[in-house]
Amino acid sequence: MNFAKHWAATLDDYVIDLAWSPDGTVLAVASAAGGITLYDAATGAVKHTLAGHADGANALAWVGRVVPDEPRSTPTARPEDSPYLLATGGQDGCVRFWDATTGAQTAEVKLGHAWVEQLCWVTPGDAATAPRSDRAGVDAAPGPLLFAAAGKKLIALRPDGAIAHTFPDAPKTISALAAAPSFVLCPLSPVIASACFGHVVVWDATTFTAVKEFPYGNAILALTWSPDGRWLVAGCHDNSVHLWVPAEDLELHMSGYETKLAELSFSHDSKWLATGGGKDACVWDCAGAGPEGREPLLLPQTARTTAVAFQNTHGLLATGDASGTFTLWGPTRKNPMVAEVRMPSAATKFAWRADDALLAVGTTKGAVYVFKTE
Repeated sequence: MNFAKHWAATLDDYVIDLAWSPDGTVLAVASAAGGITLYDAATGAVKHTLAGHADGANALAWVGRVVPDEPRSTPTARPEDSPYLLATGGQDGCVRFWDATTGAQTAEVKLGHAWVEQLCWVTPGDAATAPRSDRAGVDAAPGPLLFAAAGKKLIALRPDGAIAHTFPDAPKTISALAAAPSFVLCPLSPVIASACFGHVVVWDATTFTAVKEFPYGNAILALTWSPDGRWLVAGCHDNSVHLWVPAEDLELHMSGYETKLAELSFSHDSKWLATGGGKDACVWDCAGAGPEGREPLLLPQTARTTAVAFQNTHGLLATGDASGTFTLWGPTRKNPMVAEVRMPSAATKFAWRADDALLAVGTTKGAVYVFKTE
C-alpha cells in the first residue's frame, strides 16, 4: 500500500471539526475561531470561505441531496455539482445552513444562548426502507432532519431551517449525539441517541418518541453506534467505556483507563472497537458476547491518544497522539503498524473519505493534511 501526503492547508485556529461531502469532492473544515472553509478534494484549493460563527464554531455536518434528481436552479451550477447542504453550529447559539455549490447561507436558526455543540443528520436511508405510509402521523417519504443540541435543548430541524420538533429539555447539558444505521427495536424508523450526565435516551427520529432510556452515573463525553446497529457505546468521564445492546437489554463496562475517554471508532464490520483514554490505543473484540472480560489489543504510541478512526469499508485504523505522531494500523495483521507520520502538532480529528482513498487530518495548530492511500 502507498500512503503519501496529497495536500495541506492552514487555518487561523485549531481544527475543531472536519468532514467530507457525501460525494467526496469537498472537505469542510471548521476552525475553533469560527470560520468554515470548503476545500477541493483533488487539489486542496479553497472553493469557499464561509463566515461561519463569529464567537467560534463547534461542529459541522453534511447531508446528501436536498432535492433529489432535480437540476440546480443556480445558473452557474455545473451538471456535476450536487446539491449538498452543510450545517454548522457555533458558540453564538445558532445553526446555519450553507449551499455547498455557491457558498451562500440558506438558513439560520437561533436555539438560544447555549453553544450548539452537537449536530447529526438523520435520513430515511439510515434505517429500513420499507414503506411507512401505514403508520399514523408518519410521512411515506420523510426528508432528512438535522438534530441539533444546545445546552439542555434538542431540536429537529428541516433543511430549510424550519423546526420539525422540540424535545423536552434534558436534565443536564447534552454532551453527545449519535444516529444508528439500523435498530432492531425500531426497524422502520431511524433512531438517534442523546447523552447527558446521568443517562442516554434513544429516540425514534420519525415519531420523536423515546424508545429506550439507559441510566449512567457519570458524564458521557462521546457516543457511537456499531455499523450493524447492535452496540451503543459511550466514552465516559470516569475513565471508562460503557456499552449497551438495546435489543438484548445487555450492558457491558470496561474501566481502568488512564484518562477520561472521548475517542471511539468501530470497524466497518462492527467487530472491532477502537478507543483512546490513555497512551496506548485499545482495540476491543466486540464479536459474540462482546469485549467485557477480554484483553484488548494495545497499539503503542508515544503520548496520550487524541483521535482514532477506522476506515469506512476497509480495515485500517488511524490513531493520533499528543506528540503529533499519527499511525496507520492493520489490527488483524501479524505486524499491525502500516505507516507512521510525524506532524508539528497533535491530531484533533480524522475523517476518511467514503471510498477510503483519502484521509483528512486536523491538528491543534490549525494545520489540515490530506493523505492519499493506494
